[in-house]
Amino acid sequence: METSATPDVQRIDQATRGLLSGIGRLSRVLFRAGEYGVPRSYASALDALDEGPRRVTDLTGYTGLTQPRVTVVLQELEERGLVQRQRCAEDRRVIRASITPLGRELLEQARQRMAATLLEALHANLDDPEATVTAANKAVCALVKALEPGVS
Repeated sequence: METSATPDVQRIDQATRGLLSGIGRLSRVLFRAGEYGVPRSYASALDALDEGPRRVTDLTGYTGLTQPRVTVVLQELEERGLVQRQRCAEDRRVIRASITPLGRELLEQARQRMAATLLEALHANLDDPEATVTAANKAVCALVKALEPGVS
C-alpha cells in the first residue's frame, strides 16, 4: 500500500511521535513534584481559576472533564475552602467559580515545589535551565494556539 502523505505531513508525523506520551509523562512527574494534596483534576481546576473566575462550562474545556465531573470537583474544592461558587446575577442558571486565597496559596506552594524540582534536575544536566524551560513553554503554547486559535 502506497502512502499519499506529503513530505510536510511525514515530517510532522515523525516530529510528533512520542509527543503526547512525553507531555503526559512530564505532566505526571511535575504534578507529583508539586505535592498538591489534591487529585490532578482538582489541581487543573484551581490552575484554570487562578486566571480569574470562570463558568462551569468554561472549566470543562480547560480541564477536559465533563460538566457533571467539574461540578463535583468544584463542590469538593469548595468544601475544602479552596474555591467559592456563586450564581451569576445576569443569568441565575450560570454558576461562576473563583479561587479563594487558601486555594491560591495551595497552588503557589505546589508551583514552587515543581519549579524547585525541575530546576534541580535541569541544573544537573544542562548549562542554561531557564532557557530550556522558556523554550519548552513557548513551544507548547505555540502548539496549543495553533490547534485552538480562539481559546486563550
